[in-house]
Amino acid sequence: MLALLYDVHGNLPALQAVLADAAERGADTYLLGGDYALFGGWPRESVELLETLDGATWIRGNGERWTHDPSGAPDDPTVQGAIAACAETLGADVTGLLAALPESAPVQAGGVAARAWHASPVSDVRSFGPEGGPEDDELLEGVEEARLYFGHTHVPFRRVGPRAIELVNPGSVGMPFDGNPRAAYALVHDDGTVRHRRVHYDHASAARRVREQARGAAWGEIVAKRIERAQFLLR
Repeated sequence: MLALLYDVHGNLPALQAVLADAAERGADTYLLGGDYALFGGWPRESVELLETLDGATWIRGNGERWTHDPSGAPDDPTVQGAIAACAETLGADVTGLLAALPESAPVQAGGVAARAWHASPVSDVRSFGPEGGPEDDELLEGVEEARLYFGHTHVPFRRVGPRAIELVNPGSVGMPFDGNPRAAYALVHDDGTVRHRRVHYDHASAARRVREQARGAAWGEIVAKRIERAQFLLR
């Protein structure tokens, strides 16, 4: 059974809770969909825990790209402040290795030919919404697989897109944005069925940790509120 883990964002207790839940349900392989450390209170510890997952498939998210090269990230104090803190904690060697991960990978699970991206086949910051939209055709141009795994928006859903391509977003392990603060991930069963999972953890303590790690910087308060409220907030 394959576990889909996206958007951990350095939230170690959320990751620990998800891994325990996945193991209890029989997961034996993992797809790691990017954004492993940025914005979280435990960036290095989260990466180190993920590295213990033997045979996991890793891809790069925009978080890894930005942390290695801040000039490619938005000129926004929240983003740039979090990047500086994350890069300092991880160090240049680790940020370089994470940025060098592939942007996509084939995935064979449950007899379904699929491919994984962080956000979409055309961008690591442009993704699909829970409802179909006019951008779907562009985002899926050239895709031949029957199923796509992706994240980035931190909202779990599954729907069928253009040309009957199945779109699966497992949600965010470390920072959900659907109003539900529980850690989100998904399992792909041996028959190909996708099951979304939500796992309780102490999200209030995760928010406190971010505030502590930010040492009074404005980005820490914004990110902490996102964890507490499970919403994308600008301030």
